[in-house]
Amino acid sequence: MYAGGGSGSLARSLSDVGVSPIEGQSGWLVRNALVDRLGAGRQNSQTRYRLDIRLDDKVEGLGQLSNDTITRERRTLRARYQLVDLASGDVVLDATAGSDAGFDVVNSEYAVIAAEQTALENLSQEVADQIVTRIAVRLRNKK
Repeated sequence: MYAGGGSGSLARSLSDVGVSPIEGQSGWLVRNALVDRLGAGRQNSQTRYRLDIRLDDKVEGLGQLSNDTITRERRTLRARYQLVDLASGDVVLDATAGSDAGFDVVNSEYAVIAAEQTALENLSQEVADQIVTRIAVRLRNKK
């Protein structure tokens, strides 16, 4: 799939994908991860495709003690994305990606905030990996 490394045909096709802005902190993290992986703008050429993404980021309590105290939470990040061919306006790929991570809720508020942030950073990387893999397969098969 990645024959030719960074100068192979698939790498060049991936760098032709422009990533639209995505709202929120999770959107910023996912977009940066995608730009890094796709190499967007690396060759200073016009983008051939546009990647539009909508994210759903939520945190929910899982473990609960008898006094209604939450002891465990799960952060879920889901992405609905479309790869649009800019020349024709056709949607080349319409798919979803997602992942979740669990973490303990402890007495330290700082530790919980840090755990939530780390979970979001890791989930953003995982979702970006899933999206790039699907795009790479689609672009490879399109040739």
